[in-house]
Amino acid sequence: MTTAREIMHHGCECLSMDEDLTTAARRMAESDVGALPVCGNDGRLKGIITDRDIVVKAIAQGRNPADVRAGDLIGEGEVFYVDAGSDIEIVLHEMSEHRIRRLPVMENDQLIGIISQADLAAKLPEDKLGELVSAISTTSH
Repeated sequence: MTTAREIMHHGCECLSMDEDLTTAARRMAESDVGALPVCGNDGRLKGIITDRDIVVKAIAQGRNPADVRAGDLIGEGEVFYVDAGSDIEIVLHEMSEHRIRRLPVMENDQLIGIISQADLAAKLPEDKLGELVSAISTTSH
């Protein structure tokens, strides 16, 4: 059984709710990633911000990224994640069901990693990867 822990990208750092989008974009560039998890003051996962969110929800609307906080973009919706011990089938189900490209990995209520399509591409048979990409692409976030 392949678990989420075996697939995930380790060393995932949270962006705080009050950090601005300029800082978020800089941290994404430094880490060569397209998304960062956002955590509250309690250290709990509150959401994820993507590079696309910064462009579409801030810059394209004429908002100054230095004036917009991470917490302003994440919304109040449910945050989807998997437990580190979850089987890859659960990971695939969650990503397909919720049409998400990145899935945080939690252990003891703490964020320990994130799984992206690229992480799965390295581990999945081609047919399963194709199904996932197809499911996510119908209306991706």
